[in-house]
Amino acid sequence: MIIAIYKPKGITSHDAIDQVRRATGEKKVGHAGTLDPLARGLLVIGIGKEFTKKLSEIVGKEKEYISTIKLGATSTTDDEEGDKEEVLCKEPAENEIKSAIDRFVGEILQIPPAFSALKIKGERAYKIARKGYTPEMKPRKVSVKSIELLEYKWPHLKLRVVTGPGVYIRSLARDIGEVLKTGGYLSDLERVRIGEFTKEKSLSISEVEKVLIQNKDAK
Repeated sequence: MIIAIYKPKGITSHDAIDQVRRATGEKKVGHAGTLDPLARGLLVIGIGKEFTKKLSEIVGKEKEYISTIKLGATSTTDDEEGDKEEVLCKEPAENEIKSAIDRFVGEILQIPPAFSALKIKGERAYKIARKGYTPEMKPRKVSVKSIELLEYKWPHLKLRVVTGPGVYIRSLARDIGEVLKTGGYLSDLERVRIGEFTKEKSLSISEVEKVLIQNKDAK
């Protein structure tokens, strides 16, 4: 079975998988596309060997996010978790904001965050960063389908972002802040869609067991 669950803020994607394992009694459980602990939203789960094999197809599907960027500061992790440093800057006008975000629509080169799960010579980048070293993060070509400005009230910038696979919204927040010369980091993130899976049709982790029981009873 492949289902979409809504991961709450404060737990890792791995934590969510473990909870689904306990709820279903199924050992073979996987997910398509990690969400950071500070992010919430859609996590597509494969339950059982037959369905975990199909997750690679879902990983490549279009994703939609509602993101809030805090301008006027930087973060070592590019999100709320890191050490912050204020940036002395002027408050950008809305037309400057729109001009800046337009630069990131299309095929772009993006440098992933140093605190990410990408492997550098076999070791996770975040593990290298936590040792006090700076991992060498190489730029990657990714696709940003659209960015819509939902709200701007200094210092917060709220965006709807639709992407292809492999896009880091934390990196996008950082890079928009650099273009605006204000600094910026991701202060809130919700994933609301992965391909045809939507937030509205997702389940809480506690609902997963009920759905499986209903399916068994229907057979």
